[in-house]
Amino acid sequence: MDKLLKIDRRIIFVFVALAVTIPLLFRFKMAVPPTRHVISMYDKINALSEGSHVLISFDYDPSSKEELQPMAVALLHHCFKKNIKVIGMTLYPAGTGLAEKAIKQIGKEYGKKSGEDYVFLGFKAGSSLVIMNMGEDIYTAFQKDFYGKKTVGMEALKGVSSLRDIDYAVNLTAGGIYEAWIVYGREKYNFDLGVGCTAVMGPEMYPFIQSNQLTGFLGGLKGAAEYETLIDHKDRAAAGMSPQSVVHVLVVCFILFGNFLYFKSGRQK
Repeated sequence: MDKLLKIDRRIIFVFVALAVTIPLLFRFKMAVPPTRHVISMYDKINALSEGSHVLISFDYDPSSKEELQPMAVALLHHCFKKNIKVIGMTLYPAGTGLAEKAIKQIGKEYGKKSGEDYVFLGFKAGSSLVIMNMGEDIYTAFQKDFYGKKTVGMEALKGVSSLRDIDYAVNLTAGGIYEAWIVYGREKYNFDLGVGCTAVMGPEMYPFIQSNQLTGFLGGLKGAAEYETLIDHKDRAAAGMSPQSVVHVLVVCFILFGNFLYFKSGRQK
């Protein structure tokens, strides 16, 4: 009993490593039924007609890339497949590279051109002020796109002068900036908003869902996997669900085993 209570932590690390590695080497299919909040976001975009405009704000950095980048990729696949024009931007300086890579890469798969089928506005500091500026005039907020081209007269922005003209907006975030998008964006300029967030942030979204300030949300890698299932394009998120689930089960087993040993040793003493 004492030996089990003093088990070398490296043995636990080995178990966790195996729990991650084996599902990746010997992949097995895992059902990921979409939840209603994910379906709600999917339905919003799926109901849009060709030429509609979807704004995606990539407000995250490399530390949360593994959860949020798969969401961005899935959303871009859905938009480009439906010939929806994407307006990309970020309020996080470290999110610029991730956002530009995702839009450029997925756009290339569908033969989309920058300035015509999508526009990446890049980063601008100011968060709430930037959102309010875009709500009044998107061309004063971003006079040029990420590549230095003038936004005025750009085909990808045709019919859009402010946030009021956006058909749908999605904020992918690892922090509290979604509140700025709700307060200074959605509430002030009256557009539909969805959020993609890390798994630990998921519970924070329910009050905004209940108040109808959000149409839905994607929570963590599972939310991304659910969206991939809906668009029938399983990618990194769906592949990551197997090792994540196995590790979660292993952790629960360790907790139960540890508690069992603790209470048993306590009774003996």
